[in-house]
Amino acid sequence: MKDQARVVIIGGGITGCSIAYHLTAMGWKDVVLLDKGELTSGATFHAAGLVGQLRASVNITKMLKYSIELYSRLEKETGQHTAWSEVGGLRIASSKDRMEELRRSAAMAKTFGLPMELISPKEACDLFPVMEKKGIVGAAFLPTDGQIDPSGVTYALAKGARDRGAEIYTETRVIGITLKNGAVHEVITEKGKIKTEIVVNAAGIWAPEIGKMVGVPIPIIPMEHQYIITKPIEGVPRGMTTMRDPDLLVYFREEVGGLIMGGYEHNPIPWALDGIPRDFTKKLLKSNYEHFEPLSVLAMKRVPPIGKAEIITLLNGPEAFTSDGDFIMGEAAEVKNFFVSAGFCAHGIAAAGGVGKMMAEWIIEGRPSLDIWRLDIRRLGAHHASQKYALDRSIEVYAHHYSMSWPYEEMKSARPLRMSPLYHRLKKMRAVFGEKSGWERPNWFAPKDVGPKDQLGWGLPNWFKHVGKEHQTVRTKAGIIDQTSFGKIEIKGPGALQFLQRITDNQMDKPVGSVTYTQMLNDKGGIECDLSVSRIGEDHFYLVTGTAFIKHDLSWIQKHLPDDRSVTVNDVTSSKSCITLCGPQARNILKKLTMDDVSNEGFPYMTCKQINLGYAPVLAIRITYVGELGWELHLPVESALYVYDAIGEAGKSFGLVNAGYRCIESLRLEKGYRYWSGDISPEYTPYEAGLDFCVKLNKGEFIGREALLAHKEKGITRRLCCLTLQTGPLMPVGKEAILDGDKVIGIVTSGGYGHTIKKPIAYGYLPIDHSKPGTRLQIEVAAKRYDATVEKEPLYDPENRKVKG
Repeated sequence: MKDQARVVIIGGGITGCSIAYHLTAMGWKDVVLLDKGELTSGATFHAAGLVGQLRASVNITKMLKYSIELYSRLEKETGQHTAWSEVGGLRIASSKDRMEELRRSAAMAKTFGLPMELISPKEACDLFPVMEKKGIVGAAFLPTDGQIDPSGVTYALAKGARDRGAEIYTETRVIGITLKNGAVHEVITEKGKIKTEIVVNAAGIWAPEIGKMVGVPIPIIPMEHQYIITKPIEGVPRGMTTMRDPDLLVYFREEVGGLIMGGYEHNPIPWALDGIPRDFTKKLLKSNYEHFEPLSVLAMKRVPPIGKAEIITLLNGPEAFTSDGDFIMGEAAEVKNFFVSAGFCAHGIAAAGGVGKMMAEWIIEGRPSLDIWRLDIRRLGAHHASQKYALDRSIEVYAHHYSMSWPYEEMKSARPLRMSPLYHRLKKMRAVFGEKSGWERPNWFAPKDVGPKDQLGWGLPNWFKHVGKEHQTVRTKAGIIDQTSFGKIEIKGPGALQFLQRITDNQMDKPVGSVTYTQMLNDKGGIECDLSVSRIGEDHFYLVTGTAFIKHDLSWIQKHLPDDRSVTVNDVTSSKSCITLCGPQARNILKKLTMDDVSNEGFPYMTCKQINLGYAPVLAIRITYVGELGWELHLPVESALYVYDAIGEAGKSFGLVNAGYRCIESLRLEKGYRYWSGDISPEYTPYEAGLDFCVKLNKGEFIGREALLAHKEKGITRRLCCLTLQTGPLMPVGKEAILDGDKVIGIVTSGGYGHTIKKPIAYGYLPIDHSKPGTRLQIEVAAKRYDATVEKEPLYDPENRKVKG
């Protein structure tokens, strides 16, 4: 066995083999893949082999589309039989609500470039002739979906990798990984050691075990998943389309004239919580007929012949599920050059081709070619390391697999976890909470005659008019918002200024007390981080970022720290509360609470200073995400309740109200403030995103500067634009198609309703020749087309008189 390799991949399932295949396709030959058993001896060998493409994210859908492109040519390329068959995928609606979901999915599929079509119950039965028509409201058909032999495609990927120089060692168990200077150094196996620059953990349900070897938590829970395989059934043609009936919780595919049938029950069974048995390789779990019976009853309702079919086996194999239903991919923040690709929530076969490509790009080029933030391991906070948290959430994710996906739906399990000091006070004031990265955040406040609960459905949400009232009060009087969940970072040291100059695009060399809105860019000019930086001392800076982005941004910052120890970085999120006071009356309220000068002359826009608010010391930052006069008040958590109550009392005579995150969204859309991971991401430069004002090319060298210079010289071809829809109250939510006639020219990045301008608002990137204000286009919301107009930004207070007054 080799004792040295550039890359060591742990795990010989379809994902690991795909990563090896794509690394070698990109020119890296010195690749080793290890598996404790044979190839496909984990979840791959017992997968059902359905390959669907449509997901809720355009880039994840693109990733799965690539899988199909790869699978369709892999057999010819390698000579290895894969049994790929583009039989199409049928999704049944057995309820009116599900039909509405399919209607929206079909519209979204068109946006994503997929040929999904809505069809009648009769047409659906023609495609799947053993199906019972009764109870079917309608269906959607995606002709490019298919099915494949999971083991066959894995061996094909392995052969492709071997043919280009990769070496694969089976029956080789990894027992340890050593680190050197915070990076992977050596993989220890039962057959010897391999020095390596990079380790890829593609170990499936064993990924947490491998992660523990280097101190990287990987929150995956193995879940029992069962399906039956029948002998041939009369009326089942070879090559029949796959079929899913999510209302009945079941799926089907043809197998040698018979059927494979499985489903996603609402009471899943987690497995091996105390550890996976050492000898569990190429093994299955004991069949659980009692647990599978309810699914069988539902399956017979849709496909009656399966009730009389001869069963070959009821197969029970563990599948890896995550706490949010998304994959876990990318380089771990804790250990340099330790990559993870695991947790595929029963989508491993469909995803593997695209996952291999993304991971190879990540390893070789430093980032994938698609923005797949929602899959990035850095989205996971410290609380995700708790097995109980992962377990409770994974059970909910599995049970929700075929449930209706409603707009604005929140997870219910493992809550509340991370609570602001104001949580219980706000709950008494009828706050309706949402959750982000474990934090409980007030979404809206219910009046006394309204139940404090989201009512899920397809129309305008039940909170629409109440959020509108919060919005109007913030615009005309004042609002108080608990934003304790903000990510907060302190950067100190004699090298702090020079460091920040190098990793940001804006000018950081400003006087103490200055506040700067800036981005951190990658070497291609893409926006990696979007945050505010307050200079609170000569060598002391305070950074504020979004709730879900703290680990990502910290990782990016730490990755670029100088080696001379002239800079220290600390995450102070949990030690600081943030209370936002905003609105035209905000200054008058503050004046009642502090002797410090909060006048416009004494405390201008985009400055900060330490003040005393009543008894409490507060770092007041005059900045806004709502487009009104306002301050973020950052303070020790122990003072939060006191400050909140003091502001509440002082604000009574000024009409102060509590406001939540739904209100923030409406306010910020009217003002055109960007949101990272939606409107802006590593795929877009500041010039494309309309953030040119942040770019200071003359300040000296910084990461991404050369790319921006080249981009500026070449000229931009797309721009983030604001559009309003010509219709009554409507809530675009993102991912809707922007059309010029029948041609899709863009996708909505974020949307909602502007309660001041009284119009629906959508943002999206448009070709430069469609970006001129006044351009008339269409946007398809909830599968209905509406006229839309490109607007000059911002829609509200274009001269910034409100925020600067």
